[in-house]
Parts: sequence; structure tokens; C-alpha cells
Amino acid sequence: MTAHDIHAAPRPGLRATRALVGAELRMVTRDTAGLIVPIALPVLVLVMNGAGTSAEIVGPGEMTAFDRFVLPLVLTMIVAVIGIVNMPSFLALYRKSGVLKRLSTTPIEPTQVLAAQVITSAVQAMLGIGIALSAAAVLFGITPPHNPILVAAILMLGGAAMYSLGIVVAALAPTANSAVAIGLTVFLLLGATGGLFGPVTDLPDPVMAVGEVLPFGATVTALGSAWAGTAVDAAGPIGLVATVILGIACAVRLFRWS
Repeated sequence: MTAHDIHAAPRPGLRATRALVGAELRMVTRDTAGLIVPIALPVLVLVMNGAGTSAEIVGPGEMTAFDRFVLPLVLTMIVAVIGIVNMPSFLALYRKSGVLKRLSTTPIEPTQVLAAQVITSAVQAMLGIGIALSAAAVLFGITPPHNPILVAAILMLGGAAMYSLGIVVAALAPTANSAVAIGLTVFLLLGATGGLFGPVTDLPDPVMAVGEVLPFGATVTALGSAWAGTAVDAAGPIGLVATVILGIACAVRLFRWS
């Protein structure tokens, strides 16, 4: 062991990551709009669509149109808004204010900063999903998913795809406001091709085909199939995995501390 090894600063571990996560959670709770909008907006969509959705049975096990189409759309909205709009705005704010630059001079690893963001976003997403499912059960009644493990896996994969896009947005956006603008544009474009503004069957065939493999549409479709207990089209999960890989690759290449 050399003198350099003896005096080398210890690399931060789980304790540092936990501290970062705690700081991020406090920041989220203080950001009223960032805390409420990703949860309140999907719940509003749930209530509006639930009130007008037919209770006709459309799948096995007494599955209604609300269970099959509205719930997957709302759950996807929650992870999409948090991953594509909320999370990038925090990272862009930290870059603009110099927080990331100061962190880059410490033993903190960039992966720890991103991990803290992802963990915080996941906590917020689980809270939003819990609220949405509770509201749906109380107001309209829901049929339990036929394959809850597959539903959870698709939600996690969809969330990973949304977060990978969000990191790309954070890498490109110079300010928090621009991150929100870019993220919201990406969210709306993905949503438009994935059924956010109406049935995908009303879209032109080429747009519908592309939307089925883009993150929003792929998550909605796969969630609906898993909830109903029908076969999940492989194109959706493949599209989500491809988005995660490409998003991470782009983020690694483009992300900067200052």
C-alpha cells in the first residue's frame, strides 16, 4: 500500500446516495406544482374518462372498458409526466445554478446523482399510482389485473423508458424552464401517438403503427393487455427496451455537469 492509497479520499457509498435521495425528496415536497400536477392531472383524466366510459365487458374476467383502456392510460401518464417533464427540470436547474458543477469536484459519482433522481421519481410515481388506483376503485370500481406481476414489470419498464428520455432532455436543456418546455413537448408528441387525445384507431395507420412502439403507446397497450390477461404484443416491450438503451447511450454522450 502506498502513501497515496493511505491518504486517498474514500469513495462515497450508499450513505452518500441516501443523503442525495433525502435531499431530492425534500426538494420535491417543496415544489408544489411538481408534486401535485403529475398526480392531479392524471386523476382528473381518470375521472373525466371514467364518467363517460362504457361499463360494457370487453375482456375476460368481467374486464370493463375502463379497466382495459382508461386505467393503463392514466398510469402511463403518471410515469411519463414525472420522468419526461419533472425529473429533467430538477437536473437542468441544478446545472444552471451550479450545483452539478460543484458536485463534479467532489467524490460524488454522476451515477449517484442520477440514481437519486430516479429513486425520487420512482417514489413519486408509486404515490401517484396508488392515489389513481384508489380513486378508480372508490369512484368506479376496478377489476384486479389478471397478471399483476406482468403489470408491475411493464410499469417499471415503461418508467425506465420515460426516465431515459428525461435524462436526454436534461442533457440538452440549458435551464429548468427549457427542460419543462422540451419535456412537455416530448410528452405531448408521444401522447398524441399513444392514445392520450383519443383512440389510436382514429389515427392514420402509419402514425398508429409508430405510436405502438414509442414509449407512451407501447406502455399503454402492453399494460392494457397484461391487465386484461391477453397476450402482450412483443413489439411494445421491445420498443421500450430500445428506448432505454438509446436514451442511456445518448445521455452518457451528451450529459454535462456545467
